[in-house]
Amino acid sequence: MNKQEGSEGGMILEGYVEKKYEEIKIGDSAEMTRVIKDEDVRRFAEVSLDKNPIHINEDFAKESLFGQRIAHGMLVASLLSAVIGTKLPGINTIYMGQDLKFVKPVYLGDEITARVTVKEKRDDKHIILLDTLVVNQKGEEVIQGEATILKK
Repeated sequence: MNKQEGSEGGMILEGYVEKKYEEIKIGDSAEMTRVIKDEDVRRFAEVSLDKNPIHINEDFAKESLFGQRIAHGMLVASLLSAVIGTKLPGINTIYMGQDLKFVKPVYLGDEITARVTVKEKRDDKHIILLDTLVVNQKGEEVIQGEATILKK
């Protein structure tokens, strides 16, 4: 991330978006896509301490309901945070809450797209309600939800 001095003395973060509350309209959306790799799952297991063998052990996973390893649901959901914090509304956003429904598993090698869409705005408090959705490369919904954010 490159930083440079802005005209008013503040820092500008290149490559990040910052939409002001007034610029955000109902229906605005943004998304981010990523392929889930073995390394992602293993690193997430280390950081989160969730070392459930369904995520990290091939032999165990073959005998599971899914027949193969699956990504952590929270790893997949974290891409929603990336969209909110870097694209819509972007930096200077406070993530207040998130409801999630895990609809389908995500397998290693799946290409997932996380999308947020502005659903409601509460002007008196600058609170925004976002529909959140993650789909796989087949267009199948894997996570559905709703996020509440605060934007200055």
